[in-house]
Amino acid sequence: MAVPKKKTSKSKRDSRKAVWKRKAAVHAQRAISLGKSILSGKNDGFVYPLAEEAETEE
Repeated sequence: MAVPKKKTSKSKRDSRKAVWKRKAAVHAQRAISLGKSILSGKNDGFVYPLAEEAETEE
């Protein structure tokens, strides 16, 4: 016979939500940092074709 599940406590719910939000904040910060480094030209870990190189290859 089906038995109702126990209610999750507010602290456990809030803890899970905080972990999810912390992960999202870390990824957002990394994306902003990568974008800034690409714009400044100081990027080392991200490779992308430059506009001049793309035009000369065609």
